Formats: sequence, structure tokens, C-alpha cells
Amino acid sequence: MHGILFVRLLAAGLGLIAANAFAADTIKIAHIDPLSGPFALQGESGSRHIQAAIDEINARGGVLGGIKLEMVELDNKSSPQESLVALKQVIDQGIHFVTQGNGSHVGHALTEGVLKHNQRNPGNEVLYLNHAAIDSALTNEKCNFWHFRFDGSVDMKVDALTSAIAKEKNAKKVYLINQDYAYGQAVSRVGKEMIAKKRPDIQIVGDELHPTGKVKDFAPYIAKIKSSGADTVLSGNLGSDLALLIKAAEEAGLQATFYTNYAYLIGTPRAFGASGADRVKTVASWFPNLPGAPLEKTYLDYKKRYQEDWGFLPIKYTIDMWAKAIDKAGSADAVKVAKALEGMRYDAGVGEASMRADDHQITEPMFVATFAKVGNGVKYEADETGYGWRVDTRVEAKDNIMPTTCKMERP
Repeated sequence: MHGILFVRLLAAGLGLIAANAFAADTIKIAHIDPLSGPFALQGESGSRHIQAAIDEINARGGVLGGIKLEMVELDNKSSPQESLVALKQVIDQGIHFVTQGNGSHVGHALTEGVLKHNQRNPGNEVLYLNHAAIDSALTNEKCNFWHFRFDGSVDMKVDALTSAIAKEKNAKKVYLINQDYAYGQAVSRVGKEMIAKKRPDIQIVGDELHPTGKVKDFAPYIAKIKSSGADTVLSGNLGSDLALLIKAAEEAGLQATFYTNYAYLIGTPRAFGASGADRVKTVASWFPNLPGAPLEKTYLDYKKRYQEDWGFLPIKYTIDMWAKAIDKAGSADAVKVAKALEGMRYDAGVGEASMRADDHQITEPMFVATFAKVGNGVKYEADETGYGWRVDTRVEAKDNIMPTTCKMERP
């Protein structure tokens, strides 16, 4: 009698497991980023980039022979605390994949939160697929098996920018101005170190950190830069903090060249407009005016659908490589997908990118470009401004590899 009861219970249990497995007709990824507040534009644009990449994969048949991918949005209001609340909601919903990009302070909170959860809940692990939180510490001393970064680190981007500065003979005095949190502090530190190494004759005449997303008038900061005699400004600022900085520079008549990480993000070129012409440079892994027009169809299809520019390739890397890893693993199990991502090579059209197993940092080609009037190498304008990004320099992936201090523990 007991044997028959056991068999019936076992059969019922197996049936329940099978039902749950087949009930999962989508594999979800949670996007935790600001959908309100001063950086909502970047968060919302990120969601649209993710959706476009997911739709492209689903149109090809999804993953694992027909399972669709799905995005779930959560607003973290740019807050690490809100992000951890969102992470708990994600875990409670049974979602095993999280992506985020706006703010390395949030990136630090999420990677620690995911690590703690996974240590306490073996068999119910979550992967954090970081598409833009670029503080180098996340793949150095703070690295862990559950975190993968699909954008270049601070070190990689600042290396490309400072190499461009070093080649500029007229660059004599550099002023650094950055947002006062982990990412901006890293840009400041790495920028000074690399300039000193590449061009020891260049004088650092200022190093400013300001509150993030709270400064409405950058005129006082520009007055300091102007009085310092700086001919070059290096800034990791993004969103309104960058747009208002450049507009204030134009209004004050500051004749300096700006080297930036994020001047190309949606909405920023529109905000500074002609003020940035021939004076603002930026670094990214793709531009619409690259020679040979790689990913032109992706760009045009997205623009037709959303009436805004497509331009953030790391999100396409994130979603495409995640889907490829699921197929390679033959499973949506977080541990198996993580192991499939390690060492993965992928070409989105601009040259091969690879996910370094040592620290889970992507290596990829990068480009430095100047904001210039349409024509003479600028076919596509940015944000309907009449100006676009003219590509000046290509940095091959092999020439942009940074050392790592990561000492990763694997399950």
C-alpha cells in the first residue's frame, strides 16, 4: 500500500514539474533602471533598445527551439536601495536574469545583492547582465561569477579618450569634471593617471566632482574652467549633467575641446545642439557614420519604429549573447548560461567582441568621434540636429584590453 502511494505521489510530482516546465513559454529578463527622475530618458531608451533586440531574436524563432524572450521593466529611480527592492521583486517572480546600466552606484548594489542571494539560495541563482555600469571595480576587486559586463569599462573608455588627447598637439592644459559617485570618481582617477603616462607635459589644471543630476546651472563650474586656462576638458558626465555643461561653456565663450564618454546618448546631442559642434568628442562601440555602415539596417529599423536614434550597441551585445548562451547551454539555468557566456565570441557587425572568462568583461572595438555638421563623412545626424558623429579613430579590441585584478570564485 505504501509502495503504491509513493509511486502515485512521485508521478504527481513529476507531472507538476513537467507542467511547470512547459508552462514557461517565455524566458524573462528584468530591466532595472530609472524610468522616472533626471535620468529617465536614458532608462526608457535602454528599455526600447532591449525590446528591439528581443523582438529581433523572437522573430527568428526565439531560443531553445521556439521559446520567446520577454522583458520586465522596473523603475529604480536611480537609487541603489530601490534597485535592491526591485531585485527582490524579480526573484519573487521567478526571474533569473537581470540587466541594468544607468549608474555604477546601482551596479555595485546589484552585483552584491545578486551574489548574496545566490550564496544563500543554491539552485535558484540569478545572473546580472550589466550593459552600461562601467566602474572598473565591478570587474576587478568587486568581480564575481554572477556578473557580466557588456560595455567597455572606465579604464577601456578613458584609455581611448586619453590616447586621442595625447595625439592632439594643442592639448596643453586639461580640466577634469565629473559626477561625484563611483563612476565619476573612477573617470577622474584613471584620467589623471593615463594622461600623466601618455603626455607628462600636459598640465592638469583642475579636477572637479559635482552632485549627480542636481546641478541646474553649470556657469560657476565653467567660470573655474575658463580661469584655469584649460584648452581641454575630460568628463564622464551623462544626461543633463553633460548637456548643461556644454551649453554653459558655449554661453561663456569657453574655447575648449570636450572629451566625453556619453555625449552620443539619446537626447544629449539635442540638448546641446550647435554648442557642441567641432568641440565635443565622445567614445563608443558604434556610430551610424562608421565606414562601411555596419548595422545600418538595425539603426534605420529602430528609428522608424521609435522615432529616435538607435545607438547603444552594448545592449545588443547583452541580449544577443544572452540568447546565444541559452541555446549553447541548452537551458535557461543561470549557472549553465553563465558558463556558456564565459569566453563567448560574437560579431555584431563592427568586429569581434569576446567575453573574457577571467573577469567577465567584454572586449570590443571602440571608436572616438567628433560632433560635426552633416556632410564630409557625416551621413546621419544625431537627434535631428543637423549635426552627427564623424568617426576619427578606431581602437581595435586587442589594443583596448586592460589588466584585471579579479580573483573569481566559481560554483
